[in-house]
Amino acid sequence: MIRKFLYLSILLSAVLLSSSPATYAASGSDEDRTGFIMHHIKDSHEWHFATFGDTHVSLPLPVIIYSQDRGLEVFSSRDFIDPSTHTFGKEHAGYIIDDHDHLRPVDEARSIIDLSITKNVAMMFIVIFIVLWIMLATAKNYKDRGNSAPKGIASIIEPLVIFIRDEIALPNIGARYKKFLPYLLTLFFFILIGNLLGLMPGAANLTGNISVTATLAVFTFIIVNINGNKDYWKHVFATPGVPVPLLLVIVPVEIIGLFTKPFALMVRLFVAITAGHIVILAFIALIFIFQSYAIGVVSTVMVIFINLIEILVAAIQAYVFTLFTAMYIGAAVSDHHEATEH
Repeated sequence: MIRKFLYLSILLSAVLLSSSPATYAASGSDEDRTGFIMHHIKDSHEWHFATFGDTHVSLPLPVIIYSQDRGLEVFSSRDFIDPSTHTFGKEHAGYIIDDHDHLRPVDEARSIIDLSITKNVAMMFIVIFIVLWIMLATAKNYKDRGNSAPKGIASIIEPLVIFIRDEIALPNIGARYKKFLPYLLTLFFFILIGNLLGLMPGAANLTGNISVTATLAVFTFIIVNINGNKDYWKHVFATPGVPVPLLLVIVPVEIIGLFTKPFALMVRLFVAITAGHIVILAFIALIFIFQSYAIGVVSTVMVIFINLIEILVAAIQAYVFTLFTAMYIGAAVSDHHEATEH
């Protein structure tokens, strides 16, 4: 198994060193050679895969704009690319995508709503499709085979589902775990597949986007607090065993804690995934900055090693996000008697 992971990491590193970010870094100033890092990890209205000389391999994405004066308008992101520089900045139909990849009207007095399918949104659709395909294929396998041992994709998914049920949901939530297990499973597989796909060359940095991790954290926040019982809210607004004068200090701290928990979930996933991408791309940039064979060998070895680490981090971060979500749900739904026994 370790040997397969090593071969896979070497292959990914080789493709990465010959594809978009590396090729982009191989030319231009030092600022260009390091600026491709942010180009890779940020969202964009175009999905850029590789650059070979003057040839840019990219997928134009739909630019969808709603405004009160014009209604719904749909364009291709290619309409906003300047053919001389191969970058955004060309005006089209009264709109422009600036150097920071922000869509705005040329007339600043107008207000618009950007509903575009950006790179991260497209990646999210891909991840959702893969999760649905895996789960439906697994369900079909069980339906066709009955009580016999699972085969194919079901043999991989079953241990993961049982692990989440027995090691995350049941110990942390208790008897009510079945109500929340579908959400925990969806959360785990969405983050896991998003993390793993993000390691592929040219892929979008989905789970390293603060908007995506914030949305997942908000879902957890809503589910936890909607299902909170009277013991949970009593602990927040009238902590048992605390003298009344101290409640003036404890209650604000507990209220702040309601928001810091999902905030920690959001930041932890965002930082872990983004940091890994930055480190890998930084080692690649060193090759073209120093233009040394020695640096190239060392950087390549480090990229291979970090790719292996990132495969592990992808699974760990999915596990940690799901685990803490289950812990927060368990604290909200368990009554005082159950908590004391646990």
